[in-house]
Amino acid sequence: MDDELWALIEPLLPPWPERSPGPRPVSDRRCLQGVLFVLYNDIAWQLLPLELGFGSGQTCWRRLDRWQKAGVFDQLHRVLLAELNAAGKLDWSRACVDGSHIRAKKGGSDTGPSPVDRRKTGSKHHLICDGRGTPLKVITTAANVNDVTQTLALVDGIPPVAGRPGRPRRRPVALLGDKGYDSNPNRDTPRKRRIMPVISQKGRPRILPSSPQST
Repeated sequence: MDDELWALIEPLLPPWPERSPGPRPVSDRRCLQGVLFVLYNDIAWQLLPLELGFGSGQTCWRRLDRWQKAGVFDQLHRVLLAELNAAGKLDWSRACVDGSHIRAKKGGSDTGPSPVDRRKTGSKHHLICDGRGTPLKVITTAANVNDVTQTLALVDGIPPVAGRPGRPRRRPVALLGDKGYDSNPNRDTPRKRRIMPVISQKGRPRILPSSPQST
């Protein structure tokens, strides 16, 4: 793992008790490398090779679960957004909303019958990203939840992004969405927040908007 990336992540990880029972746990850095290996190679946790020195797949999964419950990845997301914002690499002139379906064979709280996969159990990722495709907020729901219901939650879920002089920013100039987001609330509410809605309307041809100027 890159030392620069680890330097951002390490301060966010919850500490281990000084006198924890049992054998000394695998280091956080090693476990994180194991997590990244599993995700990058799209393999099952139990197939993580022990000879790599990252610990077992179960150990890495438990550490990932611990970090998730501690809010590590939400904090890391804010840190990385601030880094990008400071470098001028976030495009606040527009934000785009969309959703994607994923299978969830083992079920869970955020699952439901998928309308695009023969009603098999699945989830949906609802995403809002900046004009360059950088994710600003992700919400996971059951696969049968309509996109239109999550639009305002995505807009309100954009965290305050620091990195530049003045107050942290969390509002784009314009909000873009396809016909799946067509509703009066999804137009009226953004306008009240000084965000220009550019959402395709059902039954009308799609019109590409001109690029709004960033403020």
